[in-house]
Amino acid sequence: MLKRPESNEYSSNQAVYIEVVPEGDLIGILKQQIKDTVALLSDLTADKAGFRYAPGKWSIKEVVGHMADTERIMSYRLLRFARGDNTSLAGFDEDAYVKGASFDSSSLADLLDSLAAVRTATLALLKGITPEVFLRLGSANQSVLSVRALAYIIAGHELHHQNVLKERYLG
Repeated sequence: MLKRPESNEYSSNQAVYIEVVPEGDLIGILKQQIKDTVALLSDLTADKAGFRYAPGKWSIKEVVGHMADTERIMSYRLLRFARGDNTSLAGFDEDAYVKGASFDSSSLADLLDSLAAVRTATLALLKGITPEVFLRLGSANQSVLSVRALAYIIAGHELHHQNVLKERYLG
């Protein structure tokens, strides 16, 4: 079982994601949470999927698109670090990614399919990583990160957005 990363394996601003991940088998958690996200959102009408809880906030479809984009980026970082690539990786502007993506013109079903496909790829990647490789470090967005911290950030990011969706969009 993959142990929770130590605090020196990630920056303080990423702790919010790591801390929300429950104890247990991370692979099992990742498998279940994508099912939970799809179940939470799959029955929404097109109008509800376009809902924004306040002016200037993302729609539900944009949140889902953001979740998929972020997982793609975190998985890419995880792959690079797991393979021993010591190149410092740049950060990304999540608002610019959402603005440039036109998620609102996609169906919610297509966005959820995309998110699920990304998760399938992430799980395949994680299953091929040996215990010692999870401890490898890399640098992204001017922060040191371990491979296992990135795995936990992926899980915690989705959990964070599940909570935001429940509290601010669907409540």
